[in-house]
Amino acid sequence: MSTTPTTETRLTPGADQEAVRKAISSTPRPPRAGGLSAAITFGWRGMLKVKHVPEQLLDVTITPVMFVLMFTYLFGGAIAGSTAEYLDYILPGILVMSVLFTTVYSGIALNIDLTKGVVDRFRSLPIWRPAPLLGSLLGDSVRYLIAGTVIILLGVVLGFRPDAGVGGVLAALALVVVFAFGLSWVFTTLGLLLRTPNAVMNAGFMGIFPLTFLSNVFVDPTTLPTVLEEFVKVNPISILATASRGLMGGTASAGDIAIVLATAVALTVIFAPVTTRLYRRG
Repeated sequence: MSTTPTTETRLTPGADQEAVRKAISSTPRPPRAGGLSAAITFGWRGMLKVKHVPEQLLDVTITPVMFVLMFTYLFGGAIAGSTAEYLDYILPGILVMSVLFTTVYSGIALNIDLTKGVVDRFRSLPIWRPAPLLGSLLGDSVRYLIAGTVIILLGVVLGFRPDAGVGGVLAALALVVVFAFGLSWVFTTLGLLLRTPNAVMNAGFMGIFPLTFLSNVFVDPTTLPTVLEEFVKVNPISILATASRGLMGGTASAGDIAIVLATAVALTVIFAPVTTRLYRRG
C-alpha cells in the first residue's frame, strides 16, 4: 500500500508580512474618530468603570445623605430654631458642597491612569490628544448630576419645598454642575503634577475643605466676625451657594449667576491649557 507524500508549504517571515500587508490593504481604512466622538467614548469609559465597580458611587450617594441628615438634625434647631427652616437654608449649600467635593476625584482618577500606564496607551492612539481629558470630565459630570439629584430628592422627602418649583431646582443644579466642571480642571492639573493618588486626594481636600467651610453653606455670614464675614462674602463658593438658593427660591440675582459662570470659565481657560500641556509632555 503506497501513500502519497504531502508537501507542507511554509512561508518565510517576509512572505507572512507581505500577506498581512495585502490583507490590510484590501480593506478600507476606518475613518479617524472626531474629537467630540472620541471624548464621548472616553466619557462612556468612565461610566463603564462605575458599572464594573459600583462602589465608586458611594461618594455621590451615601455621603451626601449623611451630610444632609447630620447637619439638619444636629445643628438645625441650634442655628435656625427649627430643622424645617434650616433645611430650606442648608440644602442648596449641601448641594454645592457635595458636588464640589466630588471634583477632587477627577484628579485622583487621572493620576491612577497615569501611574498604571493607561495614559501612555492613550497618547499612542490616533485621536485628538485632549479627548481622554475632556471625556473623563464629561463622565464625571454625570457623577455630579447623580450627587445633586440624590440631595434634592432627599430634601423633598424631608419636606423641602422650593418656591421656584422644578424649574428653579433644575437651574440651580445646572449652575452647580457647570461650576464643578470648571473646578475639576484644577484637580486634573494636580493629578498630573503629583506622584500618587493619595497625594492628589490630600492636596485636593486640603484646598476644598477650608473654602467650603469658610463660606455661607452652613451659616449666615452676618453671624461671623467682621474679617471672616468679608472673606466669606467674596468666596466663590459662597456666591455659588447664594445663587443656588436664589434660583430655588425664585429670588436669584443676575449678578451672582454671572460671577459664578465667569469664575467657571476663568478656571477652565486657565487650567485646561495647563492640564493639556502637562498631558502632552508626559
